[in-house]
Amino acid sequence: MTEARGSAGPNGGTHARHVPGAPCWVSLMVHGMAATQEFYGSLFGWEFQPGPQQLGPYVRALLDGQEVAGIGQLPPDRHLPIAWTPYLASDDVDQTAETVRLCGGTIGVGPLEAGDAGRLLIGSDPAGAVFGVWQAAAHLGTSIAGVPGTPAWHELLTFESVSVAKFYETVFGHEGEPVVSAELDYATLHLAGRPVAGIHGVGSALPRDRGPHWMTYFEVADADGAAALVVDLGGHVLQPPHDSAHGRVATVADPEGARFALIQGPR
Repeated sequence: MTEARGSAGPNGGTHARHVPGAPCWVSLMVHGMAATQEFYGSLFGWEFQPGPQQLGPYVRALLDGQEVAGIGQLPPDRHLPIAWTPYLASDDVDQTAETVRLCGGTIGVGPLEAGDAGRLLIGSDPAGAVFGVWQAAAHLGTSIAGVPGTPAWHELLTFESVSVAKFYETVFGHEGEPVVSAELDYATLHLAGRPVAGIHGVGSALPRDRGPHWMTYFEVADADGAAALVVDLGGHVLQPPHDSAHGRVATVADPEGARFALIQGPR
């Protein structure tokens, strides 16, 4: 994460509709729903309530009664990578689907109706990173930000940033701002001058078993304590807590292997 820490909760705690192109939700599909809820409930203090069931069993995670994220059940015969998937807001998900295809991306699921959530799709960019698109109806998405247990930033790890940034700029109206550095291939995506996500080109350092993928950063009060708790709960620390320009950060994985980051903001 190289630019300003961003906005997986762009509402700032209100229920206003998310700006098109902004991250508005994050969702995880797993094999063991009960164990996953226990893990994240213990780690982040989340509680859960049933959500739309069009794609199978699904719950919404709540923090202080406000919606934060979703967890769904993978069909037993689906052996997909277990990964947190960010959803970007759209006013017309069907039109967005056409633009994704025209720009070299693919659509894996949808567009389809998802109860009071509205319409959604799951697609991938030209490099293969999976993302969601969501046209909100009654349910407007992540409604709390800036406190422990909430998404704080989304970052795409991919081979190189330039061509992939052009895809997101064209499809979602993002404004790309590359970091000028001989050592770092990074671009920040902006909407209305505000950073909403990052793209980090890491070349051959990309994990072979994972390929290009989005990484969600979750706010925590104590990165070291949270990383230790991940291990106690059956998860793994992939990159130990370390200081960065944006706070103390650790990369971890839950018991099913979903990778995510913990970030403790600067004091």
